[in-house]
Amino acid sequence: MKEKVLITGASGFIGFHLIEAALQKGLAVCAAVRPGSVIDHLKAFDLEYCELDYTNEELLVKQLAATGCKYIIHAAGATRAGSQQVYDTINAGYTFNLANAALKVPGKQITRFVFMSSLAAVGPLNHCNTLLTEEVTPAPVTAYGRSKLLAEQKLQALPQLPLVVLRPTAVYGARERDILIMMRSINRGIEAYIGRGHQQLSFVYVKDLASVTVDALFSRVSQMTFHISDGGNYDQYELARLCKWILQKNTLRLHLPHKMVQGIAFTLEKLYAWRGKTPVLNREKLQELTAINWQCSIEKAGTHLGFRPQYPLELGLRETLQWYREHKWL
Repeated sequence: MKEKVLITGASGFIGFHLIEAALQKGLAVCAAVRPGSVIDHLKAFDLEYCELDYTNEELLVKQLAATGCKYIIHAAGATRAGSQQVYDTINAGYTFNLANAALKVPGKQITRFVFMSSLAAVGPLNHCNTLLTEEVTPAPVTAYGRSKLLAEQKLQALPQLPLVVLRPTAVYGARERDILIMMRSINRGIEAYIGRGHQQLSFVYVKDLASVTVDALFSRVSQMTFHISDGGNYDQYELARLCKWILQKNTLRLHLPHKMVQGIAFTLEKLYAWRGKTPVLNREKLQELTAINWQCSIEKAGTHLGFRPQYPLELGLRETLQWYREHKWL
């Protein structure tokens, strides 16, 4: 009988690839999805489904027991919310409830709990002469980042939890929708930047992230945190340069004044507020988009998880752009 992993956030961009990687590694998968989630794209997989009530720990214990899962990958969370309180409730409070419930499942031992955090929990560096390591004192610059850091801190208060925390940098790949906005702009001949300040960026292809996440389930490490990227460091023009080359496009490069973009973000926030939503471009997000240095070291993940990225940026972008074209997203 196959060992089973519970994957939360299963209907999302990263969740899809986590399911694919787990099945390829011979695991059975129980996909946790919210009521009303679109799951048509998961129908090709052989899955079990469940719904979890993160607000009710007593019920959550019963729901987890019913899945019979040995492993948990917690990838569910809020990436856009209206307030710090909402971020903290979903990204930190619900995460703690899930982990605490997992420890209380009668007669079941959770062998590994992998939490999908974010490099946003650490925050960027304000200079370019070093890398973000796991030893850097966190200083997140957004409510999202602060909520992920709070989740990590809450989980660390459960020393008996067989915990692995992953902090991926900017994730791209098939089905991703935020970086896709930039790719669509390039495909139309426009290459836009915020200001002219020098930046150092990092990326990770979703297949590499999914692979190391599933590998972490079988590792012997516990209560450890790892930064995840493709190991490369890129200036602010490299992603667009590669996209243009792959797509065979010429573009008009624009450097928009920071204050102008800030005004656009403010306007979008007001417009979206009428619908109770948060736009992709908002004033907080600008702090991440214009940060000086997101370079990170993956040495620790290589040492303890055997992480060896298989997709440098060019190769990952080729696959991604091909998928977007084939599925009419681009």
